[in-house]
Amino acid sequence: MRPIITHFTDDDLYKFTMCCAVIQNYPRTQVKYHFTDRDNTVYPDGFADALRRQIKMLEDLVITDEEIAFMKRKCPYIPSWFYSFLKGYRYDSRCVRIDQNSDGRLEIEFEGSWSNTILLEVKVLAIISELYYIMTGETNRLDYDGFYERSRQKAHRLIDAGCEFSDFGTRRRASFDAQDTAVRAMSECNADMNGPGRFVGTSNVYLAMKYDLTPIGTMAHELICAIAGMYGPLMANNIAMKVWALTYRGALGTFLYDTYGWRIFSLNFSEDYANMFKGLRVDSGDNFRQLDLIVEKYRSLNIDPQTKQVVFSNALDIDRAIEIKLYADGKCRPSFGIGTHFTNDFPGVKPRNIVIKLTDVKITESWPFYSQTCKLSEDAGKYTGDPATVRRFLETLHLTE
Repeated sequence: MRPIITHFTDDDLYKFTMCCAVIQNYPRTQVKYHFTDRDNTVYPDGFADALRRQIKMLEDLVITDEEIAFMKRKCPYIPSWFYSFLKGYRYDSRCVRIDQNSDGRLEIEFEGSWSNTILLEVKVLAIISELYYIMTGETNRLDYDGFYERSRQKAHRLIDAGCEFSDFGTRRRASFDAQDTAVRAMSECNADMNGPGRFVGTSNVYLAMKYDLTPIGTMAHELICAIAGMYGPLMANNIAMKVWALTYRGALGTFLYDTYGWRIFSLNFSEDYANMFKGLRVDSGDNFRQLDLIVEKYRSLNIDPQTKQVVFSNALDIDRAIEIKLYADGKCRPSFGIGTHFTNDFPGVKPRNIVIKLTDVKITESWPFYSQTCKLSEDAGKYTGDPATVRRFLETLHLTE
């Protein structure tokens, strides 16, 4: 079987930026991650074995000098020592346990040091998604010529509507070729148009290099979840903002606030952090209601919300993005990160509804036990973690009746 991932930087930027922050701030922390298929998919016979082989192939990946030179040029906020780490980094398939039960459903868990396991999530999700279509024969439905034209038309509509947007679609793409095609189509459309909007880049570092785009991304819920597991959810956002500020000195200043909902974040979002971070990312809840809360918070701190960027990334398609843009004009500087709708939009092909989330953490390897953590967000349907842990966090945050 051919390897699905063939480039070290075929990954989302936020995994590299978080890995750097983890090494600098939590070098001995140990974690566990758990795979969830929200559709409870029955996978083909032999899928687990094929997935193990694909993950084993990751051990052959090595970052190239070309990839390092590109990241140094486009990501000057990443310290030079991190590239020395990446040059010596090798994926370790022993960190991953994969089982497939008699009903065909998958159980996947990662365990190891945080700095060594953090770079597995996006690659494994992309492998699972593409491998599923290969093994079910659905790759025959992937018409790339038609997909190119649809991708170009999506970009045309967004640019014409004045939207600044980027591709966030690595994790659940139909294939590497699908994401490559989408990024190429949108990049070419952007070059040909002179509209009020623009395609600003992609989260995928390799494709950003291939098309000379800007890699887009900052952090994921993972960072706040791990901190909450170690120190509790009440101040997890505050600690995460402090860690991020110490690591990047004001760069990468878009904070993902919804890990435990708006209420507790807003209590942690003091004037100094509101001025320090250039904006916030909306990834759950009602987009319009969330924007209203953000605007109200900035105004309460005597900060003009029109000077702040708000990145919307909550299950967007073109129509939703344009609708939000019309509502957000005059309130903030809106931008849009669109994932599955860009990279897995083929007639008759259902995108995988899969995630990998950090579930357990211990501060150092010498601790005899893990502490469990979870993600809540603004949508109960997006809660992830052990149900007892979710209830405990809800009670701690005073989110239960």
